[in-house]
Amino acid sequence: MAAALSLLPRATAVRLVAPRGLASASRLLCAAAAGEPSNSPAAPRRLVLYTKPGCCLCDGLKEKLHAATLLAGTPYSLASLELQERDITTNSEWEQLYQYEIPVLAKVLPDGTEEILPRLSPRLSVELIQKKVSSVFDQ
Repeated sequence: MAAALSLLPRATAVRLVAPRGLASASRLLCAAAAGEPSNSPAAPRRLVLYTKPGCCLCDGLKEKLHAATLLAGTPYSLASLELQERDITTNSEWEQLYQYEIPVLAKVLPDGTEEILPRLSPRLSVELIQKKVSSVFDQ
């Protein structure tokens, strides 16, 4: 039983009850271990970074975004942020849309569409980037 609990994601709460409710607790445990979605209201926070090789602005933003996800001790935590990088040279549509705009950050909406975010200045500190990105998901 302890081994099964160690496999659960940290955010998953498991409540074991007396033998009468053991079947439902067991189902909860199995669902969580199988990676099935829980009933938690927090939706995943996902961003897409459009970039290309050799883009120093892209590399700088990428480094700051990664640092911002690791930065702890602030009310603007990005620990649950999923960042996907897309190389625009691998898709002609992306290249046509973003060739003069990269780096481009887009928020992935619940329906899967993307909302392009305002450009972040390369001079912003990691803390300010963390605050600005976090505020996008608070809207």
